Amino acid sequence: MDTNHSASGPGRRENPAGGHEFIELLEALWTRGREVPYAPVSASQLRVLYTLDRDEGINLRTLGELLGSAPPSVSRLCDRLEALGFVRRLPSQVSRRELELHLTSHGRTYLQELRSRRDASLLEVIAAMTPAASRSLLLGLSGFRDALGQTGSAPGLRSAGDARSA
Repeated sequence: MDTNHSASGPGRRENPAGGHEFIELLEALWTRGREVPYAPVSASQLRVLYTLDRDEGINLRTLGELLGSAPPSVSRLCDRLEALGFVRRLPSQVSRRELELHLTSHGRTYLQELRSRRDASLLEVIAAMTPAASRSLLLGLSGFRDALGQTGSAPGLRSAGDARSA
C-alpha cells in the first residue's frame, strides 16, 4: 500500500504540515486582508462589486446564480450599490427585457483604493518576513491556487501576472 495516499481516496497526498495548522494560517492571512475597513459597503455588497469587476455586464439573474442568492436579495443589494453610485443598470445589448449591471467609475475607484489599502497591509507583513520565507509563501500559495483551479472550485482565478487582491 502506498503511504502517500490518505483514507479519503486515491491520489490524495498526506499533508506533512498538518491540515488544521495550514487552515489556521490561511485564516490568519485572510483575516489580515479583511482588517482593512471596507465601509460604506457591507460584505455582501463587496462581493457584488468584486463579481461585477470580474464579470462586467451580467444581469441580475446571473449575478444571483454566482452569489447563490435569491433574486429579491440581489436586487436590493444592487439598489443600495446604485444609491451609493457604485453600480449602474443599463439596457442589455442582447435582450430588451434585461438589464446589465456595470460598475461606475466611482465603483471602480472604490475597489482600486480598497485593494491598495489591503495590498499595503499585507505587504507590510511580507516585508517583515525573510526572503526565503516570502519565496516559500509565494510558492505555496501558487500551488494552492493551482490546486483550486484543478478542482474547478475557483472560477475567475488569475495567474500571478494579473492577479487582483480580494
